[in-house]
Amino acid sequence: MRISIKNAIRPIKTEKDYRRSLRMIATLMDAKKGSLKANLLNVLAIFVEKYEEEHYPIPAPDPIEAIKFRMDQLGLTQSDIAKMIGKNRASELLSRKRKLTIDMMRAFRDKWGIPADSLLGA
Repeated sequence: MRISIKNAIRPIKTEKDYRRSLRMIATLMDAKKGSLKANLLNVLAIFVEKYEEEHYPIPAPDPIEAIKFRMDQLGLTQSDIAKMIGKNRASELLSRKRKLTIDMMRAFRDKWGIPADSLLGA
């Protein structure tokens, strides 16, 4: 794909524009740092990111799923949660019979590094 700078830098308004920009990005991935092509790559990436945010939003994760995902990453079990918040609370939390409290969210954030916005949910 031959890229014309004049035609490359324009807002992405349609799905066709989006696909075209993705193809251009693919051809520019090996651009030398600091080159005109690298600068074009950066601009196109910003346009694509903006389009994706508007047309393909990623919903906030479910707080319990965020906890389970982090448990899987760290190789943790329900007993590890129980050590932080108590045995019954851990079981109830994972089965969604108990809601997360602010203190629980702080514990998961501080001890397991789960981002607070993931624990707050949508």
